Amino acid sequence: MWVARPNAHCPAGSNVFMRLILVSNRLPFTVTGGRDGTPPQFRPSPGGVTTGLGSWVEGWHRQNPAEHDYLWIGWAGGVVSEAHRPAIQQEARTRYRALPLFWEPEVMDRFYLGFCNRTIWPLFHYFTSHARFEESYWAEYRSVNQRFCDAVCAELRPGDLVWVHDYQLMLLPRLLRERFPDFPIGFFLHIPFPSSEVFRLLPTAWRSQILEGLLGAGLVGFHTHDYTRHFLSCVQRILGLDHYLGRLNLPEWTVKVDTFPMGIDYARYSGAAASATTAERARRLRAAFPDQKIIFSVDRLDYTKGLINRLRGYELFLRRHPEWHRRVVFMLVVAPSRTGVDAYQAMKRELEQLVGSIQGQFSREDWSPVIYQYRPLDFEELVVRYRAADVGLITPLRDGMNLVAKEFVACRTDQTGCLILSELAGAAREMGEALSVNPWHAEEIAEAIERALTMPEDEQKTRMAALQERLRRYDVHQWAGDFLQALQHTEQALAPQRARTLTGPAREQLLERYKNARRRVLLLDYDGTLVDFVSNPKAAAPDPDLLAVLQQLTADPANRVAVVSGRPRAQLEGWLGHLHLTLVAEHGVWIRPPGEPWRMLVPARNDWKDQIRPILQLYADRLPGAFVEEKEFSLVLHYRRSDPELASQRAKELCDDLADFTRNIEVQVLRGHKVVEVRHVAAHKGIVATTWVPEIQPDFLLAIGDDWTDEDLFQSLPPDAVSIRVGLAQTAARYHLPHPRAVRLLLQSLAAAGTPS
Repeated sequence: MWVARPNAHCPAGSNVFMRLILVSNRLPFTVTGGRDGTPPQFRPSPGGVTTGLGSWVEGWHRQNPAEHDYLWIGWAGGVVSEAHRPAIQQEARTRYRALPLFWEPEVMDRFYLGFCNRTIWPLFHYFTSHARFEESYWAEYRSVNQRFCDAVCAELRPGDLVWVHDYQLMLLPRLLRERFPDFPIGFFLHIPFPSSEVFRLLPTAWRSQILEGLLGAGLVGFHTHDYTRHFLSCVQRILGLDHYLGRLNLPEWTVKVDTFPMGIDYARYSGAAASATTAERARRLRAAFPDQKIIFSVDRLDYTKGLINRLRGYELFLRRHPEWHRRVVFMLVVAPSRTGVDAYQAMKRELEQLVGSIQGQFSREDWSPVIYQYRPLDFEELVVRYRAADVGLITPLRDGMNLVAKEFVACRTDQTGCLILSELAGAAREMGEALSVNPWHAEEIAEAIERALTMPEDEQKTRMAALQERLRRYDVHQWAGDFLQALQHTEQALAPQRARTLTGPAREQLLERYKNARRRVLLLDYDGTLVDFVSNPKAAAPDPDLLAVLQQLTADPANRVAVVSGRPRAQLEGWLGHLHLTLVAEHGVWIRPPGEPWRMLVPARNDWKDQIRPILQLYADRLPGAFVEEKEFSLVLHYRRSDPELASQRAKELCDDLADFTRNIEVQVLRGHKVVEVRHVAAHKGIVATTWVPEIQPDFLLAIGDDWTDEDLFQSLPPDAVSIRVGLAQTAARYHLPHPRAVRLLLQSLAAAGTPS
C-alpha cells in the first residue's frame, strides 16, 4: 500500500503528509438538474474508471481520515446554470472531497463527443475508419486540457501529488509540469495505446503534442506490456527519444513508463455476492429459467465491445447444437452510452435487428434464446446476475483492461461457472484460466460456448480458484498502491539530480566567482551544448546569437574561451575561426589557439581506418538514412535520420562486432547521441585539462558538455573547477543544466558580469 513520505518541498527532517490530487474527466458522481428552476442533484456515475478509482480512494481515506487526504477534480457531468455552480462545488467538497468543473454544451460536443470519442477512442481501439480528424475538435481538446490545468494549479499546494487519468487529459501532465516543474505527476491510461503505425494516423502536430503531454508525467502507466511497448515505440519513432528499461531521461526530468494491470475491489464484489440477500435473489432469477444454463453478458453500447460478434457466435452455436435449444438462455444487458455519437446509434439498430433475427429463428412458445435489456444495472442487480449465471461471455474486439471479467470471477462464490474472454482484452494477459477466443471469429465463440456449457465441475472450480486467488492478491488497492509507490520512487531518484541543477544560490555563487576571477578558462562543447542536435551534422552552424555571446566573452581580456568538440578542425575553423577562440578538434587531438596554427596535443595514428571503414560502411548500407563521416583520427556512423528501432538494433550489433574486431587495435568504440564513433585511444577531451589549461593557470575554470565524451574532461578537471552536464544523466559534473538554451542564458549572464576593476 502507498504510505506517506517526507515532503520533498519542506525542510529536512519534516514529515508532512502529501495530499493526493486525482484528476479525471468524470467524477464519481454526476450533477443533474440545476437548470430552469430545478434543484441540482448528485447521482453516482455509471461504471467506468471512476468506479474502480472511487472504490479505492474511499477505502484508502477510511483507513486514516486524519492523514489520507485527497481532492478529486473533474467534470460535473451535466449542464448546470451559473447560479447553482458555487453551491454545487461547496457541497461536492463536503460530501465527496471533489471539485466539479462545468463546461458549456458546445464545448462538450467538440471535446468529449468530438475529439475524445470521435478521434482518440476509435483510433486507439484500432477502429480507424470511425476516426475523424477535425481541427475544431483538436482546438477544443487543447482548450479543455488547459482549463483543467488552471483548475488544478489553483488548488495545488506544496507537497501535493497529482495523478491524472485517461485519454481525455493526455496534454495535462506537460501543462502542469511547465508551471510546477518539481511536483510529482503521474498519468494512467485506461484504454489501449495503439501501435506506432496506427498512432501516426494523427496529424503530425497532434501526435507530437500528445506524446509530449504524456511525458510531462514522472510516471506513465498502462494496463499491459503491449501498450507500454507501443507507447515507447511511438516516443522513439516520433520524438526520437530512446529509453533504457522504460526510463527516459529528458533534459529537465526523468520519465518512467511501466505496466500496472488494474484490479477491482475484490472484497466488495465477493462480499456482496456472498450475502444472503444476493443468494436469494440469484435463486429466484435461476428459478425463472428452469433447467436452463444462463450465459450472461453486460457491456456499454460501444462498437469496441464486440456485441454484434458475440451474438453471431451465439447464433452459430444454436445452429450447430440444436440439442441445446430450450436448455440455454443468453442474458444480454447493454447500457446506453454516448447517445450523441451517430456510430453508436447505428450499432444499436444493428444489434436489435440481430436479436430479433435470433429470436425469430430459434424461439419457441416456451423458450426465448435471448433476453435483451437496454438499460444500466445498479451494483446489486449486477452482482445477482454474476452469481446466477453459468457462463460469463466477455468478448470485446479491443479493450484496455475489462473489469467486467474480473467482477464476474469475484462473484463466483462456489467457484463454479466458466469465463469466456476475448484475447484482445487487456485482462486476458492475467486471466489465462479463462477460455480465450478471437472475438472476430464466430466459430471460436460458438466452440467456446459449447465447451463452457459442458465443462466438468471440478475443472470449473480449478480454473475459477486460480483466477480468484490472483485477483484477490492484486486488487484495485494493490494496483493504486503500486502505482503511487513507483511514482514516489521515481521522484526520489530524481531528487539528487534536481539538487544539482545550477539555479538559485549555486548560480549566484558561480557568477560571483566568475566576476572576481582575473584569469578565466571556459571549456565549451559544441553539439548538444552550444547548439541543439540536428539530423544533418553539417547543418549545425552557429547562429548569430551564439556568435554574439562568444564574441562578447572573448572580448574580455580575462577570458580564454575554448570550444572543445569532436568535429573536424576544418569545420570548426570555417564556423568559428574568425573569433578570438581556442579551437580543439577531434576530441583533443588538435588544438589551435587564436592566431596560431593547428598543432597536435597527442600523437595519434590513423592507419587502422582502412580496416574499420568497410565495417561501418556495411552497416550504413544496411540502415537507410545512416552515413559514415570520416575525420583524420576517427570514423563515425551517424544514424539520426534512420528508423529509431532498427537503428538501435544495428548500433548494438555494430558495437558488438567492433568490440571483437578492435581487441588488438589501439582504438575506442563509443556510442553517443545517434552515433557510433571509433577513434584512436589517445584522443579524448581530458587531454585539454591536463596539457593546455595548466599553461594558463586560471583562477576560474568552467567546463560544459552534454555526453560521454565530456565525462573524460570532467574527470580530468582540478577539484575547484566548475563542471556542468547538459541534460539529466549519471555524471562526474558538479551541476547540470537542462538544454542548450539554458547554457546560452548562463553564458550571457557571465558575459554581462564583466571583469573586476
